[in-house]
Amino acid sequence: MTAEALINVPTVTLNNGTQIPQLGFGTYQIAPADAKAATLAALEAGYRHIDTAEMYGNEKEVGQAIAESGLARADVYVTSKLNNGFHARADALAAFDRTLDDLGMESFDLFLIHWPLPAVGDYVETWKAMEEMQRTGRVATIGVSNFQQAHLQRLFDETDTVPAVNQIEVHPYLTQETLRAFNTEHGIVTEAWSPLAQGNVLSDPVIAAIAARVGRTTAQVTLRWHLQRGDVVFPKSVTPARVAENFALFDFELTDADQLAIAALNRDERTGPNPDEFNYIP
Repeated sequence: MTAEALINVPTVTLNNGTQIPQLGFGTYQIAPADAKAATLAALEAGYRHIDTAEMYGNEKEVGQAIAESGLARADVYVTSKLNNGFHARADALAAFDRTLDDLGMESFDLFLIHWPLPAVGDYVETWKAMEEMQRTGRVATIGVSNFQQAHLQRLFDETDTVPAVNQIEVHPYLTQETLRAFNTEHGIVTEAWSPLAQGNVLSDPVIAAIAARVGRTTAQVTLRWHLQRGDVVFPKSVTPARVAENFALFDFELTDADQLAIAALNRDERTGPNPDEFNYIP
């Protein structure tokens, strides 16, 4: 991948003034045995933003890929997440140290609370621990994942730091318009996980018709839809050709009518748990 091609990847400015690449490589459900090769393929294709989590069990392999890629550490934006079993302050701080060790890094770019777990613990206490992590300088930016409006409002009311990002399930069958608007209103960038609805949208006739017209795959059209909405997005694959295909999004555009037609597919249909009800601790 040439330097010229990399310039085309847009960045989004977060509420602390830092920049995040809008297209990242997701590692959810990539087995540890496959994670190093898949991450290396992504970096070779041009991705400079890698999203992982302790819950995924592949942080070590992701870190190895970044270390062996030949890229400067400063050139790769790295996100990880706090596992559900470590929400108490001391546990969260220890888990943060462990994540840095597993990734083989002295610092990284973004750390998230993975789930709010409203019936299990006090995510406000957890967020205050996240603020401590940021003050050490070992993580530049902190945010949340799977937080609903009520969860965010408690953070606004009881802590000093507005999350920089909220990583939530978003795809054409779950467009999350209300929560995305709330995020935007409060200066929080929306990140979209499961952007293809676990592949469920790839055979949708509306998306297929647009893809046929623009000469792209349905996956590329869907990912482009996310980008034009302004969200940060993380496609995932272990197949190098598909990894590269999912990166080839910056030489075409969808029309406003295309964007509206895809958004109209919303069914409020989740592929993952409802954050108001999910309280799983591994």
